[in-house]
Amino acid sequence: MLAFLPGFLRGVSGAVFLVLNTLFWAVPIYITAVFKLMLPFRAARGLFDTILNLLSYTWIYCINGFIGLIKDVEYDVEGLEKLKPDEWYLVISNHQTLVDIIVLQKIFHGRIPFLKYFLKKELIWMPILGLAWWALDYPFMQRYSAELLRKKPHLKGRDIEATRKACAKFKDKPASIMNFVEGTRFTPAKHAAQKSPYKHLLKPRSGGISYVLSMMGENMRKVIDVTIVYPDGAQNAWEFLYNKKSRIIVRIDVLPIDSSLRGQDPDDPEYKKRFNSWLNDLWEKKDIIITREIKRMASHITPG
Repeated sequence: MLAFLPGFLRGVSGAVFLVLNTLFWAVPIYITAVFKLMLPFRAARGLFDTILNLLSYTWIYCINGFIGLIKDVEYDVEGLEKLKPDEWYLVISNHQTLVDIIVLQKIFHGRIPFLKYFLKKELIWMPILGLAWWALDYPFMQRYSAELLRKKPHLKGRDIEATRKACAKFKDKPASIMNFVEGTRFTPAKHAAQKSPYKHLLKPRSGGISYVLSMMGENMRKVIDVTIVYPDGAQNAWEFLYNKKSRIIVRIDVLPIDSSLRGQDPDDPEYKKRFNSWLNDLWEKKDIIITREIKRMASHITPG
């Protein structure tokens, strides 16, 4: 254990390790991706996909191991027993900090297919990580605003086609598609600006996941609804590495996705209404869970 290190050294060593670990595993990922491009046969692609998944799991395993070495993270997790590594899942979660990604990769490691995030197309140009995400078949999306479509109507439908192509990669093998449906990290300022009806959450956005369920309805029949609570307050990545101890509460609910929400036209007004109602109901329940867990943890703190 290196938890005895001063906070600054713990933070620096953690940041350096994350960079070096990424550089180290990026090399074999790139090499495997090149072979996958050169040999685009079904059997060969299956082999290279297996190798890429193994490399990605090892990449995350090393990160989890090092974090456990430099600090004490107390996880309180419920709901993992319902998960299977050979199913298709849509994973949704509240979003407060970059640490959320570390938490999700930690608790789901080896329990469900490797998490694949829908990313903005511009992120493919991010140094090192952009190409690694591309090699690992992370779907890059190009979404157009209503204002842009009014100015350039010829772009209409291209975002749907991009989603269809991205989802096609996951139809032959189990996948976990991850989406932070709030669209951005929670902050009090954003919460106030939105006039969010929820106490601890921003308003959910249905667009991304409704497109996924539209394209993958025959495969994706379950949603993993994740609620993350930081009883001592959410920390950014540096604060997380700097502090000697962190407490994290995770509540997981595996829910069936009704057939009325799968394989539909995501732009149909009636479908949008039905989907938004379903998602808002999940968010109301999530807000209650967060309030309950915060009160529960506060009741365990005795005055010093």
